[in-house]
Amino acid sequence: MWTKDKPGEECGVVGLVTPGQDAARLAYYALYALQHRGQESAGIAVADGEQIRLHKGMGLVPEVFREEHLNSLPGWAAIGHVRYSTTGASHPVNAQPLVFHCSQGMMGLAHNGNLSNGRLLRQKLLTGGAIFQTTTDSEIIVNLIARFLEDEDFPAAVRCAMAYLEGAYSLVILSERRVYAVRDPYGFRPLCLGLLPGGWVVASESCALDTIGASFVRDVRPGEIVEIGVEGVISHPGMAAPRRAHCVFEYIYFARPDSVLDSFTVGQVRRELGRQLAREFCPPADVVVPVPDSGVAAAHGYAEEAGLPLEEGLMKNRYVGRTFIQPLQEQRSLGVRLKLNPVRQVVEGKRVILVDDSLVRGTTSAKIVRMLREAGATVVYYCLSSPPVIRPCYFGIDISCQEELIAARMSREEIRERIGADGLCYLSLEGLLRPFGDQAEHLCTACFTGDYPFPISNNHHNHPPCRKHLLGV
Repeated sequence: MWTKDKPGEECGVVGLVTPGQDAARLAYYALYALQHRGQESAGIAVADGEQIRLHKGMGLVPEVFREEHLNSLPGWAAIGHVRYSTTGASHPVNAQPLVFHCSQGMMGLAHNGNLSNGRLLRQKLLTGGAIFQTTTDSEIIVNLIARFLEDEDFPAAVRCAMAYLEGAYSLVILSERRVYAVRDPYGFRPLCLGLLPGGWVVASESCALDTIGASFVRDVRPGEIVEIGVEGVISHPGMAAPRRAHCVFEYIYFARPDSVLDSFTVGQVRRELGRQLAREFCPPADVVVPVPDSGVAAAHGYAEEAGLPLEEGLMKNRYVGRTFIQPLQEQRSLGVRLKLNPVRQVVEGKRVILVDDSLVRGTTSAKIVRMLREAGATVVYYCLSSPPVIRPCYFGIDISCQEELIAARMSREEIRERIGADGLCYLSLEGLLRPFGDQAEHLCTACFTGDYPFPISNNHHNHPPCRKHLLGV
């Protein structure tokens, strides 16, 4: 995430069973492919049939793992995680996977998503005597599964835990001999299944499968529990929901363009969003300039539809990582220039269509527009391939405070004046949904509409019966 105008990435997970192969190394390469989903921490847990070994730490995948770390993780089953914190502070103790001892042996878990009832569940579990080592929602899930394992087999224990979970969770769970993949009943976060030579893999995105030479088989179905062992894959029913609610922001911003999510290629969707944007707003202009990297695919579609040249008018410094020495207060404009620099030869004397995917907090957009004007652009239209973000997300995206959302506080004209653009265009909700056809009804667009898939409250919902119930929950 290079600018606070963007929501925070979520997390990425991978799980694989590869008898006779180096599971840790394959998980490492898969996490490398998922690095865009989280740059805060990374970890891999590996099982060899008798025990689970773990290595994790703060930083990017190549910062956390060296050759000696991979060599210290022998085994043929593994799960891995890259993290961006949504619930739980940025702290080493919250890095995943989480590994615990329970009644059935050792268990590891990695989680992408956010529980909307996590605070309530944590309090109920604490009241019942539970002890927590982290501040993440993920440990709540571990605690629930571990309690049900006292009376249930693993798939049944997971199913019972799912009865209490509200919100988004794509999980990979490691026992000493198996990997389990779980997707919440609404299917908020992506999760797919792939076939390896001699094994199986699940991952947040299909790009991870491509990286390690696995072939895409299918998406894990919402509410499904997939059990992977040396003998193959077994599908177990989990929980059902009244509808599906795949996060539309995965297509707008989060996922890699080469990934296929629920049968849609992300890059193709983004191009079509750009085309639709041009159909809705196409003022006289000379050049289309994307905001790298998030606006590139949509800018291609816009330029194609509008019949305008597409040029790299903003160059991204790819050597500025997650952290760098922050400029002094009086030099704060350097923070953007360290990461982006306008190309005068492209924009000077031109009417520019500046294309980006979204405008969330509005903290950097004005600086980008100002840079283009200083480089000689005569007109700058700021065009976004998504509607205004007006409501917080409770399902794993870092859009948790409505006061931070500029479109929730200001009119479009006020925002245009604030960022200094000559025009500001958002893609309509209808335009956003058009590429998905009759599958649009399966998308969650709550951050644009306030229409959440289920009521968000602190009330405890009724749960279907299990043979074992949590004390006080």
